[in-house]
Amino acid sequence: MKDFNMQAVGLMSGTSLDGLDVCCCTFTKRNGKWTFHIDAARGYTYPDDMKRLLGTAAQEMSALEFVTFHSAYGKFLGERVNDFLHEFGLHPDIIASHGHTIFHEPQKRVMYQIGDGAAIAAETHIPTVSDFRRLDIMLGGQGAPLVPIGDRLLFGDYDYCLNIGGFSNISFEQEGRRIAFDISPANYVINHYCRQIGLDFDRDGEIARRGSVKQDLLDELNALDFYHQNGPKSLGREWVESEIYPLLERHGLPLEDMLRTYYEHAAWQVARVVKAHPCNGGQGRMLVTGGVAFNKFLVERIDALCPCSIVVPERQIIEYKEALIFAFLGTLYMADEPSCLSSVTGAERDNIGGMLFKV
Repeated sequence: MKDFNMQAVGLMSGTSLDGLDVCCCTFTKRNGKWTFHIDAARGYTYPDDMKRLLGTAAQEMSALEFVTFHSAYGKFLGERVNDFLHEFGLHPDIIASHGHTIFHEPQKRVMYQIGDGAAIAAETHIPTVSDFRRLDIMLGGQGAPLVPIGDRLLFGDYDYCLNIGGFSNISFEQEGRRIAFDISPANYVINHYCRQIGLDFDRDGEIARRGSVKQDLLDELNALDFYHQNGPKSLGREWVESEIYPLLERHGLPLEDMLRTYYEHAAWQVARVVKAHPCNGGQGRMLVTGGVAFNKFLVERIDALCPCSIVVPERQIIEYKEALIFAFLGTLYMADEPSCLSSVTGAERDNIGGMLFKV
């Protein structure tokens, strides 16, 4: 394809309900190679009522309430984009929105990313691409993860790209194919239990650091069927609620011991994957991004257990890599290039996910 240049805004809302990440990037393709520049990035916390609704939409809303909230949340996203563009004086070509995952059960061909792209486009008067997962799921894929195309084309200097937010996921090249899958829940579990004592998260892993690993619980966690399935595979809140929470709570441990054991589990699972897929003779470099990259104790445990070298990049990449890559997915949509890799999702073929809304 000929050279291409576009400025795009990416929106990312993770399952851990940390807030909304907004990232504006300029993407350039020259001589077949993509590069990027972050023009501006900002995070927005959710108002308490919005956070509550996002956390309970799947369980407590009627069909009418759900579609009404889908529209209202899209308007909220559009308003935040307008605030962002005004603050930084930007005029992007495209907005690309991940939305917020409410349902993700690809084996049933069911998914829903709340946050109406039409509402975003109407609010901002900027073309908006959203609903990136649906086509892939209808093609028999997992609809996830979507970040690996950005890992391959924008962060290809690293042997592994590990992102740890609500869930941890990894991507890497193997025999000329991009391989990627979810590894385990991370902040989705950690933050859930921290909120029970009035905290949003475990800062630097301080609570877990005070605890002790309970080997019997660790063994049960590591024995869960998901970890022994071959990819492509992905995780959603439904699996956490049916498998992880009951297991953790059945042991009745003090919070610090529960979290310490769960940290060990999360780190052990990352190390298991790296050891099973060695790159550069097992001495490769792994880029670590996502909110948990700021959790010093969990990063220490991953570093201690993994054979590869850990690279924690600049803060802006840590915080906004997923929003950056969703901006890139919107750019790929406009460039008419695939954004979903069948080697990653298990779909019938590579595909260009998303729906475009233009005012």
